Amino acid sequence: MKRLVKLGFAFALFSFALFWGMTIPQTIDDSVRTWIAKPGDIALGEQIFWAGGCASCHAKKDAKGEDKLKLGGDHALVTPVGIFNVPNISPDPQYGIGKWSVEDFANAMLHGTSPKGKHYYPAFPYTSYASMSYQDVKHLWTYLQTLEPIQTQNKPHELSFPFNISRGIGLWKLVYADTQQKVRVGEKDNFLQRGQYLVETLGHCGECHTPRQAFGYGGMDHTKWLAGAAAPEGPGKIPNITPHETGIGSWSQEDIVYYLESGFTPEYDSVGGTMVDVQQNMAKLPKSDLEAIAAYLKAIPAVPSN
Repeated sequence: MKRLVKLGFAFALFSFALFWGMTIPQTIDDSVRTWIAKPGDIALGEQIFWAGGCASCHAKKDAKGEDKLKLGGDHALVTPVGIFNVPNISPDPQYGIGKWSVEDFANAMLHGTSPKGKHYYPAFPYTSYASMSYQDVKHLWTYLQTLEPIQTQNKPHELSFPFNISRGIGLWKLVYADTQQKVRVGEKDNFLQRGQYLVETLGHCGECHTPRQAFGYGGMDHTKWLAGAAAPEGPGKIPNITPHETGIGSWSQEDIVYYLESGFTPEYDSVGGTMVDVQQNMAKLPKSDLEAIAAYLKAIPAVPSN
């Protein structure tokens, strides 16, 4: 019996050590650290800011105009596993990210790792941002430093067991986090590649428009890329935006560009719900980027609505 107890204890200790080792939060390597330390471009950073939809979550709900640049955090994302309270990412040194280094920011964006070495929950779409170029991480960081510091204290997440054990996110990352392109389109076409980058990475469109694996808690199901999914918060459904007849197959590229510019569909309906913020953000991008997005959405596989 004593031997069995010892073996059981040894196995438990080994399992814990294995779990701990496999879930160590990842950070950028030395070569990246040196590269991103160079100054970024504020104007390019602003474009990335709007493409990435940062204001949609980190500014106050229904913020307009200049208030969209006050990133004190406001939203409470109510999900089946609990409430994720969106943090302050203004340059305030006490409540925001004013004391962060560009390395801290890169670790958060590319690896979902906090300055304290903990895993961020994937309610923060770092699984999409992980494919960002180092240049764009640097440009976005440079732009964020120019914004107004907001003195709003962060609220902790309100999660039930076992979701409140953030270390377990390390296992989730091992299974679901990757930087691979979600579909293969225009591999030698720079215009389509730009559209793919804007949709898959900066715009993180798949986070809402693609269904999840593992009962809705896993990574995105790439076989149903952008085919529509259950709304991440509450009832409802996010629409199919593939060129299938159940999606936006009847829309032309010009229709898509006009929708992103104006918020009006080809049927003269107006954008609604959480897409209002997304459309308003995208409207601030150069028209060439909107055209690239449209070209990509018409080039991806047509998938029936999920």
